[in-house]
Amino acid sequence: MRFLPHIHSPSDLRKLKPNDLPQVCEELRQTILETISKTGGHLGSSLGATEIITALHYVYKSPHDKFVFDTGHQSYSHKILTGRRERFSSVRQMGGISGFPKRCESEYDVFGTGHASTAISAALGLAAARDVKGERCKVVALVADGCMTGGEAYEGLQNAGMLQSDLLVILNDNQMFISKRVGAWGTYLTKLLTLGAVRNAEHSIKKFLVRFKFWGSFILRVAKRARVLLFPGMLFEEMGFAYFGPVDGHDVVQLVEVLKHIKALHGPILLHCITKKGKGYPYAEDDATTWHGPSRFDLSTGKFLKNPHPRTPPPTYTAAFGKAIVQEAERDPRLVAITAAMPEGTGLDLFRDKYPRRFFDVGIAEEHAVTFAGGLAANGCRPVVAMYSSFLQRGFDQVAHDICLQNLPVTIALDRAGLVGEDGPTHHGVFDLSFLRMLPNLTLMAPADENELRHMLRTALSLDGPAVLRYPRGHGVGVGMDEEPHVLPVGKGVRLKDGTDVTILAIGNRVHPSLEAAALLDDQGISAGVINMRFVKPLDETLVRQAAQQTPRLVTVEDNAVPGGFGSAVLEALHGLPQAQVLRLGIPDHWIEHGSLEQLYDLVGISAPKIAQQTAHWLGAPSRPKAPAAI
Repeated sequence: MRFLPHIHSPSDLRKLKPNDLPQVCEELRQTILETISKTGGHLGSSLGATEIITALHYVYKSPHDKFVFDTGHQSYSHKILTGRRERFSSVRQMGGISGFPKRCESEYDVFGTGHASTAISAALGLAAARDVKGERCKVVALVADGCMTGGEAYEGLQNAGMLQSDLLVILNDNQMFISKRVGAWGTYLTKLLTLGAVRNAEHSIKKFLVRFKFWGSFILRVAKRARVLLFPGMLFEEMGFAYFGPVDGHDVVQLVEVLKHIKALHGPILLHCITKKGKGYPYAEDDATTWHGPSRFDLSTGKFLKNPHPRTPPPTYTAAFGKAIVQEAERDPRLVAITAAMPEGTGLDLFRDKYPRRFFDVGIAEEHAVTFAGGLAANGCRPVVAMYSSFLQRGFDQVAHDICLQNLPVTIALDRAGLVGEDGPTHHGVFDLSFLRMLPNLTLMAPADENELRHMLRTALSLDGPAVLRYPRGHGVGVGMDEEPHVLPVGKGVRLKDGTDVTILAIGNRVHPSLEAAALLDDQGISAGVINMRFVKPLDETLVRQAAQQTPRLVTVEDNAVPGGFGSAVLEALHGLPQAQVLRLGIPDHWIEHGSLEQLYDLVGISAPKIAQQTAHWLGAPSRPKAPAAI
C-alpha cells in the first residue's frame, strides 16, 4: 500500500497528483476485497464505483460538498477515504461500521441510504435547503442504473428539472461493458460541451454517425438537438437536465477532468458513466449476481468458504418457497409470479426458468409490483408477489387501496421478515405484522418452519381474497417435509405443549425457540405450554382465551416490532378477561443495529435462553428445580 495508509480524509487525497489516483483505486479495491473475503458483504457494486467515488472526493470538497449514494452498498470506497479505513474490517459486524452510509457514523455521510431510488430526491432536498439558506456548496447524487427503475427516482428528476437548482446526478451504469468507441466519443463530446466550444456541432455529429450504418441514421432522425446523441440523453434533457456522456467510469484521470468542467456549470446535470460491476476481481466481473453480496470466500480461488459445522444445513426458507411455488404452478396454470428486481434473492429464479411467460420482474418498483398484481388478479390470474419485507413498506398504500379494498386474490410472500442480520436497520423486516394486520380482507400468516411454509402457500392460493405469508432470512429448522402440501384451517392455531404455570403464544420463526425455552423452563420447575398461532389475522381468539383460562399468565413471542404487532393482537383478543396477564416479547421500540442473527435475537430477548430467562423473571416465583428421575 503506497498511498492509502496516508489518506485519513479527502483533503489528503487531494494532495496527490492526478496520475497517482489509479494506484489509489487499486489499493481501495485490494482493501475491499481483503475485508469482504473475511466478513462477507456487498462487493460487486463497490468495486465498480471505486473510480467515480475517488474522482468525486478529489474534485469536490467534502463534507462541505455533499454526496448522496443510491444505493448505499456501493459506498465502501467512500467510507475508506473518509477516515474509516482502520475500522473497515468491522463493516457489518456487531459494534462495527455500517455497510451503508449512516448520518450518525460520519459527517461525510450526509444522508442514510439503504433502499434504492431515494438519492435524487434526498440530494435535491439538500440542494434546495442550501438555496434557501443562501449557502454555496455542491450536491451530488451517485445513482446506480438499477435504481432508475424505481418511480421515486423519476419523481426526483422531474422536480429537479423544474426547480433548476445546481445538482449533479451521476448515473453509474454497470449493465454493459465499456465500449471504447462509445466511451471515447462520449468523452470527447462531454469535454467540448463543458468547455463551451461547441454550440452548433450538428455537421460534425452527422459526419461521425454516418459511419454506423445500422443505427446512426435512426439516432439522427429522433435526436431533437445536436447535443443529444443517445436516447437516455434525450429523456434527461427533456426533464430539464443537461446530459453529458457516456464516459468511461473506470478512467479516474479522465473523470477528474470531466468533473472539474462540470463543477463550474449551473443547474441540474446528469453525467452518464459506464462501469463494470465487480471491476478488478475476475470472478465478480464474470458473475455479477453471485458476487453482489457474497459470503466469506477465498480471495485467491474465488471459492466460498464452507460451513465449519459438519452437519449439512437445512434448506433456506427462500429455497423452500422457490420449490413450493413451482409445485403450485404445476397445479394451477393461472398462477403467475412477480418480483421487484430480485428473482434470485426471493427464490423465483426457479419459477422464472421453468415458466418464463408467467414470470414478471418489474425492476425496483415495489409499488408498481403490487398494483400490477392487482390488475392480473382482476383479470383471472392468481399472482404471487415475492419481495423482502422491508421493501413492501413502500407498497403499503397499494396493498391497502389496490388489493385489500377490492378484495383481490393476490398472495404476497414476504422474505427476510424479522431481523435480517448484518444489513442492519434499513433491511430488518420487523414492521410488517404491525402495518398489515390493520387492513380489512387480508389474511396474514407466518410459518413456524419450512414445511409449514409450503402449507401456507397452498392455503393462501386457496383463498378468494388477499393473503400475506411472511418468513425469515436464513436456513429452516430442519424438520421433515410432507410429501404433499395441504390447506390449513384459516385462523386456527395449534397447541404444541401443555403447561400449568404459563403459556407461550408464538408466531412464525419464534415457535421452535419457544419450544426450546419451554424445555429450559421445565428444567427450572416451571411448567410452560406452547401454542403455534400460525395466523395473526384472523387471530384464533378462541384458542387465546382458552389459554388465558388455563394459565392466566401468557407470553407472546414474535420477530416483529412489539408496538402494534402480534402481541397487541393478543391483548385485543383478551378484552374482558381482566385476570389474564401478558408479557410481550419482540423487537423493542427502537432501531436495531447490525450483527449476526444469533447476536441480535439474543440482544432483543427472543432467543430461546432469553425467552426462558425473561419468562422466569416475570413470573417472579423462585425456580423449582426438577425432581430427579426415580432410579
